[in-house]
Amino acid sequence: MTQSPALVWFREDLRLSDNPALTAALDHGPSLCLYIFDTSPERRALGGAARWWLSRSLTALSAAIAARGGELLVMRGDPAEILPRIVREAGIEFVAWNRRYDEPAIALDKVLKAEIAASGVTVESFNAALLNEPWQVKSKAGGPMQVFTPYWRAARERGTPHAPLPAPEAIRQAKLPAALRSMTLSVDELSLEPRKPDWAGGLRASWTPGEDGAQARLTDFLDEGLGGYRTERDRPDMPATSRLSPHLRFGEIGPRQIWQAVQMALETGETTGSPADAEKFLSEIGWREFSYHLLFHNPELAKRNFNRRFDAFGWEQDAAGLAAWQKGLTGYPIVDAGMRELWQTGWMHNRVRMIAASFLIKHLLTDWRAGEAWFWDTLVDADPANNAASWQWVAGSGADAAPYFRIFNPVTQGEKFDPEGAYVRRFVPELAKLDAKFIHRPWSAPQAALLDAGISLGSDYPRAIVDLDFGRRRALSALAQLRAGSGSEAD
Repeated sequence: MTQSPALVWFREDLRLSDNPALTAALDHGPSLCLYIFDTSPERRALGGAARWWLSRSLTALSAAIAARGGELLVMRGDPAEILPRIVREAGIEFVAWNRRYDEPAIALDKVLKAEIAASGVTVESFNAALLNEPWQVKSKAGGPMQVFTPYWRAARERGTPHAPLPAPEAIRQAKLPAALRSMTLSVDELSLEPRKPDWAGGLRASWTPGEDGAQARLTDFLDEGLGGYRTERDRPDMPATSRLSPHLRFGEIGPRQIWQAVQMALETGETTGSPADAEKFLSEIGWREFSYHLLFHNPELAKRNFNRRFDAFGWEQDAAGLAAWQKGLTGYPIVDAGMRELWQTGWMHNRVRMIAASFLIKHLLTDWRAGEAWFWDTLVDADPANNAASWQWVAGSGADAAPYFRIFNPVTQGEKFDPEGAYVRRFVPELAKLDAKFIHRPWSAPQAALLDAGISLGSDYPRAIVDLDFGRRRALSALAQLRAGSGSEAD
């Protein structure tokens, strides 16, 4: 260990354990721990729910660093201007950060690394977010991969992920000049949380952001949720998913930590899950990896169709339909329950995400980018890779996409995955008293059953905004025209 000052730049890695950049900086010498709230125009602004999560996560990180003798320095502005100034004026000799994989972040890191290194300062970057770097898993031809199953097979063949790093026991703080001290802010001064109106009550009741919250969530899942995961994960009426996605999104926990915890739980018997349950769960970590692989090789994944044939697709301009979908007022209970869960908690069960996305794209024929943008603003786990890749998967325009003719029926999906209507009753309380055999199709209930349940369709609960058969036929017709217009390339 040297005594020369170092700096670790926190970004989407808001944890102390298994943080290679932090470990490297502390190994070098006394360190500045820095977070910059990036306001540069190149960065996609965080949505409201993600801003709320970030505020709580930074607060937790700041407390964890303080407990070890350090301080989290919080600043706001353009990192391209702030970071070189801090390095220069604080006499920093070593800079470390963990990599991000969207195009603006990669471009920024290249510029900063070159500029800082040119001044004689050592700069190192690390992988804290993925099991494998996006460029490490390749097709047999040596290029990027476009289908999940062979991707995950190739990723697994690279071997077991290395063990996660421990959290530091102490953090030695480097000296911060007074001129730089004046640039620091409290987390509260970033104004990330809603004030008037304060719509975050449901988020506060649902989540505990921060590294400790992530570890507790993982422990609870391994103790109680992994058992039956392989068969129950599609059931929104059951607590059968990990709910780790927002913690992963902000780097409060890393995939190597999850991987090791799952393996240790299986070895020690400290889980109700079977090896098959664990394998299915880890394959979902693999889907996240695959999404980042796609984003790295296709930087405009959230803006442009991966399959460029879809550039000619005839989307409808249905503002009223989009608004009804956003508010959970489509008249299809499983869709409305999902959209209201999203609004209340900042999260939605993955099976319901697929159903809701399919309804918007296929039955309403609305451009997938409108849905991606809404999820970006309302999800606490809004992720630049997962969000875009998943929307394109449902649309049929993405890599490894669902067949173009796959159109989820929200009625049959609800009846299959929420058979007693418990999920719908929770988030669409106006239907709570309706018999289970009608709850996913209230328009089919006899008038007496509706009266007994206190429901007047069109008043207490909306009538369906689109006929499912009509919506399906319209979508298939539009997709057939796309296929025919693309000629042999569609085959």
